[in-house]
Amino acid sequence: MAKRKGLSFYKRKKKISHTLLMEIFSYIFIIFAATFFAFVLVITIGTKTSMIGVSMQPNLENGQELLIDKFTYKLSKPKQGDVVAFYPNGNDNTHCYIKRVIATPGDKIQIRSGEIYVNGEVYGKGQYDKIADAGIVESEILLGTDEFFVLGDNVNSSEDSRSSNIGAIKKNYIVGKIWFHMASNQNGMGFMK
Repeated sequence: MAKRKGLSFYKRKKKISHTLLMEIFSYIFIIFAATFFAFVLVITIGTKTSMIGVSMQPNLENGQELLIDKFTYKLSKPKQGDVVAFYPNGNDNTHCYIKRVIATPGDKIQIRSGEIYVNGEVYGKGQYDKIADAGIVESEILLGTDEFFVLGDNVNSSEDSRSSNIGAIKKNYIVGKIWFHMASNQNGMGFMK
């Protein structure tokens, strides 16, 4: 019997080749390995926390999820302007406080006439509201070799290094640097400045 020429609606069964199967399994393995690696990376050198309160507004909102880089400060020290997570007085049974580093070891700090002075220079001119309560830095203080002075960005609604129950933060109280924040109602997600 001769084959017909013209249109044929007979479908041939497609065979799955060994090469195609290997390629599919390699993609699945790569996705699994990348997910596993990311999970291990976050567990070993990072952690997640959330912002509690309004002390860091407008940059961070109450309830906003944050990622902490715990590794960077094992190699270096926090710098002025870094946003850090720390345990007040080293008490790791409390929630992390999130504040901005204003002064580093060896700096002199004082708040007078509502302005922050670091080493005699006004810090963050126009960045902060006039500070109503100078707290423990009404008189100039000198930070020790392992101490950092932190403030909330919303200074008049923040419990920070000005409070005698917190004071200057020792380096070993600092959990890490805030490097990424998730989306909130007002802010998109992004890397910290």
